[in-house]
Amino acid sequence: MGNGIAQVFAQAGFDVRLVDAASGALDRARASIEKSVAKLVEKGRLTATERDGALQRLSTGTNVDLLADSDYVVEAIFEDKQAKQSLFARLDQLTRPDVILASNTSSISITTLGAATNRPDRVLGMHFMNPVPLMSLVELIRGQATSPESMLTAAELCIRLNKTAVEASDYPGFIANRVLMPMVNEAIFAVMEGVGTADAIDTVMKLGMNHPMGPLTLADFIGLDVCLAILEVLHEGLGDPKYRP
Repeated sequence: MGNGIAQVFAQAGFDVRLVDAASGALDRARASIEKSVAKLVEKGRLTATERDGALQRLSTGTNVDLLADSDYVVEAIFEDKQAKQSLFARLDQLTRPDVILASNTSSISITTLGAATNRPDRVLGMHFMNPVPLMSLVELIRGQATSPESMLTAAELCIRLNKTAVEASDYPGFIANRVLMPMVNEAIFAVMEGVGTADAIDTVMKLGMNHPMGPLTLADFIGLDVCLAILEVLHEGLGDPKYRP
């Protein structure tokens, strides 16, 4: 999701540094962003000048040290608590003490990530929906130590990004995945138990519940590895067998 987040920030007029450990991932990200903004121009949602400006404001690199002079950081690595804690500890050392460190985590505790830094008041969740350039929602998650000022800054930033911010408390899965992932999980159980085919289950949810796509198609779109990671966080964090993946 990092490339989508980078794109919306660049479109909103911000200079963006997109960092990934793998150079190949950065090549794919830039190609994806170029394709995305080209489609927006075709649809009349961006002008060619706005497209060119957004692309010029975007730079990439493989060294996290490139983020040292950033004014705001959004982390979007894979859903692994230890990996995120390690990265947040590094970002805490790199960036100015006043810089907000936001996480695009789908489910991991913001309080836990903040505890890996010396600025837990400036650590918050900024959970974008996928695909980021098209989806308007951003879940803002307040950790136990997150300051009101940091939350206000993030909310105002969402307005500049043309996104709608909804605040969620720091519970496993927050709002979106606390509700969504049990539905995805139940659809998978229904396939396993032979209640219906994957196509039948998705069709029921599309035509009967007016969902734009079925839960199994959505699970593939999100990534089954990500779905599993979120369900494991829910199962462990809430201690309820109904979240068993």
